[in-house]
Amino acid sequence: MSYEQYLRNGEKMKVSDFNYDLPEELIAQVPLQKRDESRLMVLNKENKTIEHKIFKDIIDYLEPGDCLVRNNTKVIPARIYGKKETGANVEFLLLNNIGGDIWESIVRPGNKLHVGTKVIFGERLLEAEILEIMPGGTRKVEFHYKGIFNEILDQIGLMPLPPYIHEELKDRNRYQTVYAKYNGSAAAPTAGLHFTPELLKKIEEKGIKIANVTLHVGIGTFRPVKEETVEAHEMHSEHYYIKQEDADKINEAKKQGHRVISVGTTSCRVLETVADEKGYLKETEGDTQIFIYPGYKFKCIDGLITNFHLPQSTLLMLVSALAEKEYIMGAYQEAVKEKYRFFSFGDAMFIK
Repeated sequence: MSYEQYLRNGEKMKVSDFNYDLPEELIAQVPLQKRDESRLMVLNKENKTIEHKIFKDIIDYLEPGDCLVRNNTKVIPARIYGKKETGANVEFLLLNNIGGDIWESIVRPGNKLHVGTKVIFGERLLEAEILEIMPGGTRKVEFHYKGIFNEILDQIGLMPLPPYIHEELKDRNRYQTVYAKYNGSAAAPTAGLHFTPELLKKIEEKGIKIANVTLHVGIGTFRPVKEETVEAHEMHSEHYYIKQEDADKINEAKKQGHRVISVGTTSCRVLETVADEKGYLKETEGDTQIFIYPGYKFKCIDGLITNFHLPQSTLLMLVSALAEKEYIMGAYQEAVKEKYRFFSFGDAMFIK
């Protein structure tokens, strides 16, 4: 049922409408040896066709004058293991930097980490104190150290892989885009993992502009939607910024009638948050809780490169807003039938 039909019938859209059956063996556990050799499903939202390609073929679907917008956030090794002063083992997952050396963190075991508890990491390279229990059970934590925080994290931290990945990641750079620049994410903007420097060079040589936004991806991106209806769900907040030089590239493409193509749902959320009613942008920084689901009218993007998302997830709802929900759910069934690889280290989809 389309969004308009829901409205006509006075019904609310159910989260269960975005469910699909996924065999566990299709959840990719490790990245492919070559980034740009993952598979690519190409969807044409106008004529509802489906094509099966290899990711490096994406260049054939991009036209001179198009603007490709990517998220240049960098994943920090945000999972750290330490000990309380009593010797008990604890785990922290850093979610976002509140300011200075204070971070919001998921802590385990939560029931043992009260306000005032002190924790030691990596032979006292890093020490932490619990300042506050935040809504939802996360903790406000202050860190103490000598030296540079990110260098210490590089020494003692692990990449915060999603909960559905059970294999060890041998090369931590594979959970990082080749253009990652600004530290701050607890999860990778995974649509960008398919690009190589060589492919990006060919894209630029073809006359396609590349613009950057930065959105620091929170772990909330993996949280299941617990409400029964889509409209009742409240989105997590994520911090973003866009520079004027990048806004100019996007605006120029729009003025000249070319397409703006978002690399990933994170870039899409920034563009749709910042854009005015005509789809134009300016330099800005802020936090977004934008929730895009069927019925949403896109202001800025014309196309989307994305991975295959979890059943009943807000990301699947976003993709279903760009192309008709029934078409997207049919494409997902086709992807299962054709044994595409799903989620963070999986294959890609281009909606044009």
